[in-house]
Amino acid sequence: MSTVAAPKLAARSVVDLLHDRGFGPFTGVPCSFLGPVITCLEAEHPQDYVIAANEGEAVALAAGARLAGRHPVVILQNSGLGNTVNPLTSLCHTLRLPVLLLVTWRGRPGSPDEPQHELMGRITPDLLTAMEIRNEVLPEDPEVFAARLDEASAHMAATGLPFAFIVPKGAIAPYPKPAGSAGPAESAPPLMRRAEAIAEVVRALDPRTLLVATTGKTARELERDWDRPENLYVVGSMGCASSVALGVAMHADDRPVAVLDGDGAALMRLEAMTTIGRESGTDLCHILLDNESYESTGGQPTASAGVDFCAVATAVGYRAAGDVSDARSLREAVLRAERDGGAQLIRVRIAAGSDPNLGRPALRPPQSAARFMEAITQ
Repeated sequence: MSTVAAPKLAARSVVDLLHDRGFGPFTGVPCSFLGPVITCLEAEHPQDYVIAANEGEAVALAAGARLAGRHPVVILQNSGLGNTVNPLTSLCHTLRLPVLLLVTWRGRPGSPDEPQHELMGRITPDLLTAMEIRNEVLPEDPEVFAARLDEASAHMAATGLPFAFIVPKGAIAPYPKPAGSAGPAESAPPLMRRAEAIAEVVRALDPRTLLVATTGKTARELERDWDRPENLYVVGSMGCASSVALGVAMHADDRPVAVLDGDGAALMRLEAMTTIGRESGTDLCHILLDNESYESTGGQPTASAGVDFCAVATAVGYRAAGDVSDARSLREAVLRAERDGGAQLIRVRIAAGSDPNLGRPALRPPQSAARFMEAITQ
């Protein structure tokens, strides 16, 4: 019987090797493959880690840090590599601002993964090369990694260009949870979990409502508990669900439309709210499920705790916006939004956590899209 070798790189070793060579600060968007490194930074070097809303923003933050004399590191999932293309090619390349990239390798050929990672998994090394970013797979031996870091530093100093380490699944060992650490404090009364909030939304919606769900556990829980032809499960393309829903609402022959969004997703594409506000006459119920975490990648915190989404929605032109945290208020808000029409935001404060046995979507993405398109015509 074959066994899988344990990872050789400890998260603390990665962070220490980088710090010893003068690298920092760290910024980016979480991926579970690099979750141990992020947890280590949050526990041991919180002043040196900046949560970014999207990967392009992280590159720009890193460019600013480089201008100030630092040697920044950008952490990202390869699915977000597309968000970095503009700042890497037109900012870092143009100004010759080298940044070190730790890019995870979701969808690596030969490694089963979710459908949305298949294409990017195939092209990740080639895409980096096309951007003239030297890249190599992260070594799992600490001594080899140390030597490759020195080579990366020399390359960046000589060329002024970024360098990328591609991080496969399991390359970095889990970081032990700090002793005495606790999860988010419970509210009084307790907040709903996401699955409970989704149930309240679906029960309150008009049965004819077309419902778009953002990527991750939101779409997975909606499919598991409330699958119907009128649901579209957006996989990947984090932050795009609200724009997809607006596009549907503007052209779906007066069918009511709602979107189940998440705090991390909304922050990643916050500009989407400005367009929804500009089209505020379109019937779109924008339901933002906010648990203040990137739960699908390990529960790292988002920046939503400091964001007044309702004030943003009001400022950009939504017809109405409300903040709710219990089942009754949520039901009433959904009913009111569908009754009054126009663009409406409902921010739902929920607790982190989900069923640990939550499966992957059973319906393949093309089937989901085709079924949804047919439902629109009914």
